[in-house]
Amino acid sequence: MKGKWKNKQIKKIAADVLFLLLACCVGAFATVGVMLPNGLTIGGLTGIVRIVQTYIPVDFSLLYYGGSLLILIISAVFLGLKEVRKILFLTILYPAVLFVFETLDVQLLEESDVLLAAIFCGVFSGIASGLAFWRGYVFGGTDAIAKILRKKLFPQYSLSKLLLAIDGIVIILSAFVFGRNIALYALITQVIISRMADMVIYGFEMKIVKLEMITVQAEAISQYIMEDIGRGVSSTEIRGEYTKHAHRQLNVMCSPRESILIKRKAAELDPKALITVVPVETVWGTGEGFTDIEKEQ
Repeated sequence: MKGKWKNKQIKKIAADVLFLLLACCVGAFATVGVMLPNGLTIGGLTGIVRIVQTYIPVDFSLLYYGGSLLILIISAVFLGLKEVRKILFLTILYPAVLFVFETLDVQLLEESDVLLAAIFCGVFSGIASGLAFWRGYVFGGTDAIAKILRKKLFPQYSLSKLLLAIDGIVIILSAFVFGRNIALYALITQVIISRMADMVIYGFEMKIVKLEMITVQAEAISQYIMEDIGRGVSSTEIRGEYTKHAHRQLNVMCSPRESILIKRKAAELDPKALITVVPVETVWGTGEGFTDIEKEQ
């Protein structure tokens, strides 16, 4: 039994490394082969490094490495080593892959086309983010900054809102450095990244999912959903007909990205939790991300 578990873990680690390497290659190509040659930018740490690079003429990959390591250290101080483990691997791997792609000097477009570059930068970056997130990892960057801000300054706001605000600030700052047109192209890219990441994780045409979970850690997971994710959660008492034991089932409506975060937390607190994710075509309500029922009249 122990040998089977060990083999399963080895296979999982091997799959993680393979998909994360693919994610890094796709993301590096989006940055080095599409974004930089066309003078574009985006939000997040990549956008911050683009701004810094205009004042410090150093290779993009080296600046990105410095920014990633700085965020890693800050995360260790404010969030603890547990959070650092989630971003450590990509913090080391992704800048290294960026450096290789910079050396190769690859480009997607034969001639400069800013609109096409903005679209395909978003497509490739979204695929990279989706692959990493699907495997339970994140690129060290503004995600960590958003978590720190929420923990220390803005506990009343959800992580998605803080992340949106940070990306918005970076794009606004880029307007002063690169011009308003480039900032607007960055906005297009950012929207495409978000959509593509969701498509990679859950497929097309899925904006909201219903997550049902049977767990012995209902209280802790409910608190995480409400306080960290910023979603409402309900629970029902159910009974297994085979064992006749009573259990609590948690029910939550959320985005595909948020469901991955909840799944990771559940796996951490209760590895034996039973989780079902069901696609939802439309949700009417007043909650964040839902369609206002009055507007559908």
